[in-house]
Amino acid sequence: MHYDILIVGAGPAGLILARALSGKGLRIGILEQQAQQAIAEPAFDGREIALTHRSANTLRQLGLWQRIEQIEPTAFSQLRDAKVLNGPNPLGMVIGHELSPRSELGWLVSNHLIRQGAWDCVQDSIAIHQDITLLTGQKTGRIWSDEQAAHVTLEDGRVLKARLLVAADSRLSTTRRAMGLAADMYDFGRSMLVCCMLHQKPHHHVAWQWFDYGQTLALLPMNDDPATGMHRSSIVLTLPSHAIDPVANMAAPAFNAEIARRFAQRLGSMTLASTRHVYPLVGVYPRSIVSRRFACVGDAAVGMHPITAHGFNFGLLGVESLSKAILQVHAAGQDFASPAVLQRYQREHQLATRPLYLITKGLARLYTTEHPAARLVRDAAVQIGQRITPFKRAIAASLTGMR
Repeated sequence: MHYDILIVGAGPAGLILARALSGKGLRIGILEQQAQQAIAEPAFDGREIALTHRSANTLRQLGLWQRIEQIEPTAFSQLRDAKVLNGPNPLGMVIGHELSPRSELGWLVSNHLIRQGAWDCVQDSIAIHQDITLLTGQKTGRIWSDEQAAHVTLEDGRVLKARLLVAADSRLSTTRRAMGLAADMYDFGRSMLVCCMLHQKPHHHVAWQWFDYGQTLALLPMNDDPATGMHRSSIVLTLPSHAIDPVANMAAPAFNAEIARRFAQRLGSMTLASTRHVYPLVGVYPRSIVSRRFACVGDAAVGMHPITAHGFNFGLLGVESLSKAILQVHAAGQDFASPAVLQRYQREHQLATRPLYLITKGLARLYTTEHPAARLVRDAAVQIGQRITPFKRAIAASLTGMR
């Protein structure tokens, strides 16, 4: 089977890339090892995604925003302000929306709804343009490329060919590895527990990043629960990996009390409102994201630590950059998988992502270090940052994606 573009991975990045390229005269294939039902009906996975305004605009242009609102009218929650706290000190650094030209810093939406919206949009593209082929429940074997095409062998022995092969199959991408591209990985030695909770006191649509001593807490403000009207948030608890399972496996009443205690009762009583999910924290930055007739997007191009909330936004940025380059060159009748095109995409994407990846890695290391001197530095940095308006304005610009 021959394609112009073959995408490995039917997660959000892969599906959104296919949507962005559809209707332009290209034959697109999406290869995914999961069964189709798992992609068509994505389960809640605990993760809330913070969207910059640029990402929100991209979702609107591709029709995903509208699709998600059809699925869940209250899906998008305003992220009005952000607060950074250190240790027990209740006075932190507040990044207010007034530092940006918008009435909010961004938006929050559940990851499984993004997946659902992306799937639905791809189905729309298939119905209208008939230019996307889904190959689900398929594991890959050997992967290689030559001057004419990229080649993917399936478990059943079939060989797929494409003018361009795109990896969109996670930060630990087996496709990237099969193409011989190395990546630098940093294991933070911690895991995060994510779930949705109802709580007594309002969050006022302010996101928290609380670097407490011995733990890191995040609160992502969601819209009030439509069934009960109670205040609702996604919470993220980060602990050393050996300490996370005892909390994750608590019975619900004990878990509720434990999370309220860890939040120092600042939200009042808290009640679990979803399943609980645990993820290891590993940062990944490939040394190269392109090769001969090959490119990476999404987490395969950069796997971020979540504290700066840029993982999905960088994924969309890569999709936007790569699809734009492909369509411009294709419209001119030239080879969109040429080394010059792919190298230009790599330069743009790594220039946009590498500085913040390194800053995020450094912040995560500093703010999880429990040495007394580090605690003093952490608290001083937060308090000084609160007093420097240009610094806070720069953070606001980063959060909104409007730099």
